[in-house]
Amino acid sequence: MKPELSLILPANNEAAHMDACLSAVLASAPLPGNGSSQIIVIPNGCTDETADIARRFENPMKVKGWSLEVIELTVGSKLAALNAGDAAARADVLAYLDADVIVSADLLAETVAALHDEAPAYASGQVRLTLSKSLVTRAYATFYLQTPFMKQNAPGCGFFAMNRAGRARWAEWPAIISDDTYARLNFAPDERIEVSASYEWPLVEGLKNLIKVRRRQNAGVTELEAKFPALTKNDAKLKFTLLAVLQAVMRHPIGTLIYGLVSVTVKLRPDKNGEWKRGR
Repeated sequence: MKPELSLILPANNEAAHMDACLSAVLASAPLPGNGSSQIIVIPNGCTDETADIARRFENPMKVKGWSLEVIELTVGSKLAALNAGDAAARADVLAYLDADVIVSADLLAETVAALHDEAPAYASGQVRLTLSKSLVTRAYATFYLQTPFMKQNAPGCGFFAMNRAGRARWAEWPAIISDDTYARLNFAPDERIEVSASYEWPLVEGLKNLIKVRRRQNAGVTELEAKFPALTKNDAKLKFTLLAVLQAVMRHPIGTLIYGLVSVTVKLRPDKNGEWKRGR
């Protein structure tokens, strides 16, 4: 029986997050159609118990009527993990989930329902930022939520999905920094769907880590513009109006200050080596 969904979950040393992530997936509402789902976890370059923790969910998933596969890769590479997951996927809807993301109960079902058409389509849920332990990150988040990126339809950070017709727009995942942005920009704004269900996505903790990750994000965008300039036509092009900026400043002055400090620091000292900064 073909599953309704193939959920691809790359993981590099995610033992601290794997249990919570898969527990949320296991608690998902029934899917449309035959209700079955194929969960594919790809531990890559792990030196911790990521794979072992994932395998503990094989029987609970089986009881639910779902399958769980663990594909271990020796080299730490998210792009290689994505390609391995795609090669194993059997469903007509493919979803991609980061291991530190917590899905709500209805997210997967609503995503599958949204992608049932034959026309190429992309979907994600409503992003909810996980409450941070760091006061600096909490303040940063208040302004970040007002930015054009977070205001656009289905930004897809940490979770996104597409149907087979959409995934057919490229072959293997290219060797790039920002896989989620690459996926989103392969779809025009009117092909992107934001379902009503939400998911929790964490920001990194503390000023130093915010700067490191922001450098990485900016480098990823620059790389995409250079390697795949045709995709830029699919950018939502939302503008941060002066009024919106002033409102954000009035509502969240400390958040504005921290966000501005991160932005200026990254602009003055951009990422030059392109290495991944986890920030954890």
